Amino acid sequence: MELIALLSTGKGTWAQVAGLMSHGDWEKIILLGNDFSKDFKHDKEFEFIKIDLDKKIKELKQEFSEKLKGKIGGTEVALTIASGDGKQHMALISSLLNMPVGVRFAALTKEGILDL
Repeated sequence: MELIALLSTGKGTWAQVAGLMSHGDWEKIILLGNDFSKDFKHDKEFEFIKIDLDKKIKELKQEFSEKLKGKIGGTEVALTIASGDGKQHMALISSLLNMPVGVRFAALTKEGILDL
């Protein structure tokens, strides 16, 4: 399964993304973020897609859709929205559901990866 992660703001949220990347067996990892987020580093290979996270929700959803088009191979993805705000989350989830692709929320806990 592919992991889709939003890299935005929030104290410690990048650590949640990094932990999911490390502890999961992902076919592909796609990280979405702004210009600041492009400096994110990890040992596992990932694709970074630059997004203007300051856009209004409708334009943000459109940008997610355009830039994710053709990038997802399966019928569902693991998604973490530990990073970011509600507007960004809604735009990304709406974009994925309209592809259409199923969404399974993923979180890293002390017990391991939790599939919500």
